[in-house]
Amino acid sequence: MNTEDPPFAARRPSFLTGLIGRDILASRSPWLHEREADALGLRLVYSLYDFAARGWGEADLPRLLDAAALIGLSGLNVTHPYKQAIVEHLDGLSEGARRIGAVNTVHFVGGKRIGHNTDVIGFRESFHHGLPDAAVGSVVQMGAGGAGFATAHALLDLGVERLQIFDINDERRTALVAKLKRDFGEERATEGSDLEQAMAGADGIVNATPIGMVNYPGAAVPVDLLRPSLWVADIVYFPLETQLLREARRRGCRTLDGGGMVVFQAAAAFDIFTGVTADRERMLRSFVEAVTAPAVRAA
Repeated sequence: MNTEDPPFAARRPSFLTGLIGRDILASRSPWLHEREADALGLRLVYSLYDFAARGWGEADLPRLLDAAALIGLSGLNVTHPYKQAIVEHLDGLSEGARRIGAVNTVHFVGGKRIGHNTDVIGFRESFHHGLPDAAVGSVVQMGAGGAGFATAHALLDLGVERLQIFDINDERRTALVAKLKRDFGEERATEGSDLEQAMAGADGIVNATPIGMVNYPGAAVPVDLLRPSLWVADIVYFPLETQLLREARRRGCRTLDGGGMVVFQAAAAFDIFTGVTADRERMLRSFVEAVTAPAVRAA
């Protein structure tokens, strides 16, 4: 027996957690969560459940949730493309998740699977941190999927007066705008139809699509529509500098990368998983370390 090991009762509280999604093997989430747990004197293991790498499909979601509950996971994060699909497999939703209609955090508690959405908090805090005085009269958002539901709610919470939603999926776009109208009134959210005209009158643009990720290269909008007076925010964080942000900076736009959102939503999820409050500033520093020293990242 190692005499330096503490008695069983004195050992650090431990948590099993992870991330569900497709093409997520480059995620920094394991690094963020495990590093913060170490700093707080906790034991936390964060695993990646990459449906693409494992050959799984959406039909495997309930099986994975059953297995996670059986082995005693504290919680799971959920990312593209399952933030909405997972809702029907849960026992309940937090008020925020119910309001948005998408889940990025599942908490296993009291024999139940409760869905939360920390993306709204993540984007809102990131916006305050990175674009604190940005004009929010008119904003264009690209994407109406699970992440788009969260960023749209966050933008209207932030005071955006007119939000135009664009998405290649007509039904998805219509559903999001209808929900925003119910939640915020008839005038503040509309379905976009003419992107060039919308961007010409906008204060800022948000990319809430996966376009720009390593496996989804490109820019969410034609870059020749960018102009210096626009601010440009992207939720993609791998890579941290997407093609959209790179071109926006070249044209003199203020930009906001996806790093802040991923950190602040991760911190809120960490609080839910562990019952312990994460240090946001320390997690921001950990994220910078992870993306600038890829050899030590956990994912």
